[in-house]
Amino acid sequence: MDVLFVHNNFPGQYRHIVRRLQQDGGARLFAIGAKASPGLPGVSVARYELSAAAPAKDVHPFARRFEGEMRRAEAVARAALQLREKAGADPAVILVHPGWGENTPLRTIFPRARIISYCEFFYGTGADVGFDPEFSRPSPLDHVRLSAWNAATLLALNDSDAAVSPTEWQRSRYPALYRPMIQAVHDGIDTKAIRPGPAQPWSFGGITIEPGEEVITYVARNLEPYRGYHIFMRALPRILSARPRARVVIVGGDGVSYGAKPPEGKTWRGIFFDEVRGDLDLSRVHFVGQLPYDIYLALLRHSRAHVYLTYPFVLSWSALEAMASGCLLVGSATPPVEEVISHGDNGLLVPFFDQDALVETVVEASAAPERFLALRDSARRTVVERFDLESVCLPRQMALLHGGAPLIPMD
Repeated sequence: MDVLFVHNNFPGQYRHIVRRLQQDGGARLFAIGAKASPGLPGVSVARYELSAAAPAKDVHPFARRFEGEMRRAEAVARAALQLREKAGADPAVILVHPGWGENTPLRTIFPRARIISYCEFFYGTGADVGFDPEFSRPSPLDHVRLSAWNAATLLALNDSDAAVSPTEWQRSRYPALYRPMIQAVHDGIDTKAIRPGPAQPWSFGGITIEPGEEVITYVARNLEPYRGYHIFMRALPRILSARPRARVVIVGGDGVSYGAKPPEGKTWRGIFFDEVRGDLDLSRVHFVGQLPYDIYLALLRHSRAHVYLTYPFVLSWSALEAMASGCLLVGSATPPVEEVISHGDNGLLVPFFDQDALVETVVEASAAPERFLALRDSARRTVVERFDLESVCLPRQMALLHGGAPLIPMD
């Protein structure tokens, strides 16, 4: 059986499925990715380059995203033809992330394939756009433009035989017409590798943390408003004032993963750090950038309170990784966090914009960690029971790949 993966940054979400197929044997594995995609050993990857973009003035503002997606679709079509004609690829199954238009030519070039789309997010009202009035006050025309962002995704769903979405809330964002074909199947957390354990002395970039120190952690791929970085930074002076021995380690880059870019020449990290730096003891605030994975996991074992704030948007892997590590998660009462965290049972929730509640909750968690041991255990148990890679998520993914219904219903 031939299996084709299509993801601009392959392997993306498909790393574990590739590994399982390689372990099982009997499948030829192909992939299509952008020029810079890392690839995986044992997978034949056709990489593509985009053609030059049309001048913005020549494309209607509502259609600019779609124009870029169709340029990518053209490049993927050429890569798919190359795999078919030169490598003899004849996929029985195609797994594709349709968020960039890469799915568009696949049904035409491989008409017999079973196509499974990864439904990460459907844009519209009631979610991220307009949630934070400090950065977004959309007009009716903005919502028309936003709706047009879903064009390639709708084309993908029309061509799909099945689809997966990481959480039930993310699935619920899609039109009712398509929801029956979408299963809520998370990518999976390796809870054997990510687990609680004794903290060891931790060092990175000249920073050293000893076991037993009072540590508060905040993690995001990039430090930006979508992940509540501004809320956290504005609460930080009062948290550190109340906990004079606490240290804060902030993990994340200076780029933009989601939402608007900062003003030219600035970063969101710098903007909100500068806003409060005069009120901080800078010797206790550590920005460490994007950490190597093993160093990041080792840091989590030191955390007394792990802050995870997000707009109603895609759930970060880091939230579940922190829970699997036995961290006490202080999360925002926003979807899909509320799908995972039950306040007072396996974590603590605060309203996204309520800095007073955030300060009070983080201070309490830092002051009396022994009070929250049961919540930490419950957090770990939640991930093992609902999101474990090997026992829950990967079996469900493989069942879908082989054409069956999911083996284990999601709660």
